[in-house]
Amino acid sequence: MSTSSGGFEVPLWRAIAVFRVASLAYVCALALRDADRYAHPFAAGGLVLLMAAWTGVTAVGYADPARRGWPLLLADLGVVLGIMLATPWAIGPAALAAGVPTLAVAWLAGPVLAWAVSGGRRRGTVAALVLGAADLATRERIGESSLTGVILLLLAGVVVGHVARLAVTVEQRLHRAVELEAATRERERLARDIHDSVLQVLALVQRRGAHLDGEAGELARLAGEQEAALRALIGGAASTGSTADGGPVDLRGLLGRYASATVSLSAPATPVPLPGRVAHELTAATAAALDNVARHTDGRAWVLVEDEGQTVTVSIRDEGPGFADGRLAEAAAEGRLGVARSIRGRLADLGGTVRITSAPGVGTELELTVPREGPVSVRSEPGLRAPQSRTEGSGP
Repeated sequence: MSTSSGGFEVPLWRAIAVFRVASLAYVCALALRDADRYAHPFAAGGLVLLMAAWTGVTAVGYADPARRGWPLLLADLGVVLGIMLATPWAIGPAALAAGVPTLAVAWLAGPVLAWAVSGGRRRGTVAALVLGAADLATRERIGESSLTGVILLLLAGVVVGHVARLAVTVEQRLHRAVELEAATRERERLARDIHDSVLQVLALVQRRGAHLDGEAGELARLAGEQEAALRALIGGAASTGSTADGGPVDLRGLLGRYASATVSLSAPATPVPLPGRVAHELTAATAAALDNVARHTDGRAWVLVEDEGQTVTVSIRDEGPGFADGRLAEAAAEGRLGVARSIRGRLADLGGTVRITSAPGVGTELELTVPREGPVSVRSEPGLRAPQSRTEGSGP
């Protein structure tokens, strides 16, 4: 675990400093009470002063993130070990046998807590084992109370280390969430500013000059390319990718790669999250439909993404020749299964629906609808309907 200064780690380091001061006060109270029973009271007093000085050093040292490295951690453990090993001589075997507590008592847990916060459960456990072994080595008789102290040290190292690790993980996720929210807001702002001005102008230039020759036609082509690039940018196409675990994927980014001078993509300004498999299968079905448009028309197509809450619909339309009722059935009978297998098959696996609207001379429109949460009953509509308000056409 990193020892960098994290917002969630700061309270833990402050709590360790408070604990060391409070435990030092307890040590001073015990030393004053039992001073007359010590074999070397002045040496015991010197050890208490050393403990006080080291408490101040660690409070200052751990407050600075740059100093929370191995030098201070090892020095902290070494100083406490030295005080613990000097305790039997300062107090005396007779006093210890009579039940006089060691000098360090609860104060010795300071390095365990520091190691746990800086490195998690494993590092805290190592420090607890080292200090626990040293504490048992200073005792002539190991009783239940001695073992209880060692177990408490181990629990402190494990629990505090676990909490510190969770704090760092939560902080990292919070930072990522804040960055994502900031990026999303900026993309939404750009989308609002660009959509009603730049994109419309570029689309108008591309449409008006698409059939012109010379420099005017080239200008129209370049305008179409820039329109597609801007739509991909404000749609966040570069920010999404494949997720092997089926996590949420922004559908706009997957479809954004198909936007071009001949394919116009319209999507909400906000993310359209779908489970990874659903998003990729819906994108593959859309790609199959666009490939069909490219093969049977001049390639010009419009893709519309609609987030309807419980479902997501992708509409693909063009201005091709269209086809008559029953043409898809004939194509399937002839072994041409592109629509049936690449589009309807994928949507059926997702529990979605496919609606195809077409007629000769007016074009084709495909509406691919998938549920946002899990498959539902399949409702594929193989029949063709009369052209509606947005009917463009392509071949089967």
